[in-house]
Amino acid sequence: MFVATEKTTSLPMLCLSGHTSKEAYYEYSRRRAQGEFVFISSGIGFGHEGLSHGPLFSELERLDRRPQREGVRRWSLSHLHFTALLMIYTTDEALKDRFESARTCVIEMFPGRRRPGRTYQGFMKAQKRIPRKMVGHLKDHLRQHHQRVAGGCWERFGWVPFACDGSRVEVPRTNRNQARLGCAGREKTGPQLFVTTLYHMGTGLPWDWQIGKGTESERDHLRLMLAKLPPGSLIVADAGFTGYALMRTILAHGLSFLIRAGSNVSLLSGLDLEWEIHDNEQAVWLWPQNQRHLPPLKLRLIRLQRVSAGGGEMCLLTNVFDQERLPDETAAILYRMRWGVELFYRSYKQTLGQQKLRSKSPRAARWELHWGMTALLLLGLMSVAEIVGRGRDPLSLSVAQALRVVRQAMRSPRRWRGRGGLGGLGVRLAEALKDEYRRRSSKTAHDWPRKKKETPPGTPKIRAATEDESRCAQGICAAA
Repeated sequence: MFVATEKTTSLPMLCLSGHTSKEAYYEYSRRRAQGEFVFISSGIGFGHEGLSHGPLFSELERLDRRPQREGVRRWSLSHLHFTALLMIYTTDEALKDRFESARTCVIEMFPGRRRPGRTYQGFMKAQKRIPRKMVGHLKDHLRQHHQRVAGGCWERFGWVPFACDGSRVEVPRTNRNQARLGCAGREKTGPQLFVTTLYHMGTGLPWDWQIGKGTESERDHLRLMLAKLPPGSLIVADAGFTGYALMRTILAHGLSFLIRAGSNVSLLSGLDLEWEIHDNEQAVWLWPQNQRHLPPLKLRLIRLQRVSAGGGEMCLLTNVFDQERLPDETAAILYRMRWGVELFYRSYKQTLGQQKLRSKSPRAARWELHWGMTALLLLGLMSVAEIVGRGRDPLSLSVAQALRVVRQAMRSPRRWRGRGGLGGLGVRLAEALKDEYRRRSSKTAHDWPRKKKETPPGTPKIRAATEDESRCAQGICAAA
């Protein structure tokens, strides 16, 4: 547990749970008579104690093996984590202003503890000393709580669906960023970081993410995240993930996928490998020329008619051949739900104001991107826990409204106490929902001159396998 005074400004907005144990009420009553401070249960802390059945950041403190001298360290791991997360929620533009606002909140959250360092430079030096295993421990913990919060929305159509996509985030044009991060995309683009996210389509929240230079591959990032996926997962991705090596790796992990195939993919049909083809499905083989020393991948081709402007056909590839397990109609719905990961990136860049990072060094920029993703996940977990608890769909969450509620609680804690205190915050987060009215006019964006116009991926090229290819495939499969 931690100590909070009556002057605390950040506690009302930093609760994740309105539940308090009997022991906490006892502590509250026992200490209240002293008048100077009040002990509050760790079950209502922000993003750490409230996200588990045990204290998260105190566990991180125990795992911390950094050398220290008595009276020297000014930045504990809990102070570092809180300050970094609160810097994302503030509305200040400059990093130092964000640091000052976050540090003030941290001091008020822990009035009984030693205050953190005063300077932004000291905070950055302390952040560099955080071990990598601490980051993995935090993400593993958040994933466990994510599954508990999801409730009945953990599965959709009998699957645990995850959309995967990548996005680039610009960083300042400093010499170090330009030398180490590189850039990709249009001409005259500045240095960038590339983040690939596994987005849980049941709750609308990120499950895992990988950060790299702007020139790295989203396929390589996905390979690194496969081990963290739970059983029964279905990976839904666009045409950028269609590749023999990646699909083979997904199959090796015992996972399923539903990936769109574009015109750059060549498939074989009629490959005689004793494969049974039912009347209502088509089996195809993915076997690139540079992978002919390996067995071909047997896949199911799903043809769908596009309902968007221009129409045309859309083709999806999957390793699920049971049509009762994954009907064509369900595959179409799941692929449309994949668009949620695009909206997630929009929330990160536009709603949180992280379209361009502010850190001037590559390492600091990676940390800033990591804390931004973590802060958005925590904001979603706070809100989804309240929304699911009231029997609503977590996909109806409005990130902008939830962020507005949190910022209002940060600015006016006394008014929030008058509206029901911690319980009032949960009610407001449960009401942070998207508009349900039907639009009477098109919401199509303007035709911006610099906006890149991408053409649809098209349909894959399919041809019948030759006799030589059939014999070669049979020999490789027999040897395997």
